[in-house]
Amino acid sequence: MQLSIVIPLLNEEESLKELHDWIVSVMQSNHFSYEILFVDDGSTDNSWNIISKLSNQNPAVKGIHFLRNYGKSQALHAGFKAVVGDVIITMDADLQDNPEEIPELYNMITNEGYELVSGWKKKRYDSILFKNTPSKLFNWAARRTSGVRLHDFNCGLKAYAKDVVKNIEVSGEMHRYIPVLAKNAGFSKIGEKVVQHQARKYGKTKFGIERFINGFLDLLTIWFVSRFGKRPMHLFGALGVLMFLIGFGFAIYLGIDKMFINKFGRLITDRPQFYISLIAMVLGTQLFLAGFIGEILIRSKKEEKRYIVSEEINNQLLE
Repeated sequence: MQLSIVIPLLNEEESLKELHDWIVSVMQSNHFSYEILFVDDGSTDNSWNIISKLSNQNPAVKGIHFLRNYGKSQALHAGFKAVVGDVIITMDADLQDNPEEIPELYNMITNEGYELVSGWKKKRYDSILFKNTPSKLFNWAARRTSGVRLHDFNCGLKAYAKDVVKNIEVSGEMHRYIPVLAKNAGFSKIGEKVVQHQARKYGKTKFGIERFINGFLDLLTIWFVSRFGKRPMHLFGALGVLMFLIGFGFAIYLGIDKMFINKFGRLITDRPQFYISLIAMVLGTQLFLAGFIGEILIRSKKEEKRYIVSEEINNQLLE
């Protein structure tokens, strides 16, 4: 199969039929073999019933329905596990991503050698104050921190080689940083394509300004995890040893000073250096133990279930 299109969604009943017909039109005009996988992230409207009807009309339509809302990252994780296409396209269900971009994205993966291509909504129809400006600041920080030179990390329209989605772990709220996760996994051929941004046609956005705050916190998390996630002792152990040596150095200084220089001076416990030494050695020991415990946890980590699938359409049951 050439293409798998993964569409995570939450309460998008108005747009699903139109989006489906638009995608099918593009697929047929380009003679693609394809599947469309809708991942319903616990919608409370009629979205799942519409997906069921679409699957009855079109065998290429598949569906995964979460028991409740678990988040976009979990929806993408489930979708990535289930797809079988050689190239995977992700897009949002609100009609703001244009399916007409799919053939060129597919070509960039199959013929130009890219492993991941991210859309760049250069011209946007969102609020300048509440979405565009925070988004530019967020993307600048992501570029500086990750080293991945993309203009728009959060664009839902992306294309992936199959190997990429099968070898990265999308968890928490890390869907914004899939290109960074791919880079950390060893996939370096990451490109970008200017894509058309459509104004929202139905409903209202499911995301507020808090997504940018959470995004910056997630950025710090992914930076830390990418550098020290596999080796926490390298950070905590090094800091612990440094703090302990500082404290031990003060202790040696106090001992020498009391025994050989100022034998009849102030008591050691009356000097501030004593408390600096004590606190530094205690902190050093705690940091070292934190790194040691982190190493043990990594080696004993078991896969945990992050979401519950209540129903599926045209898809084998996920493990």
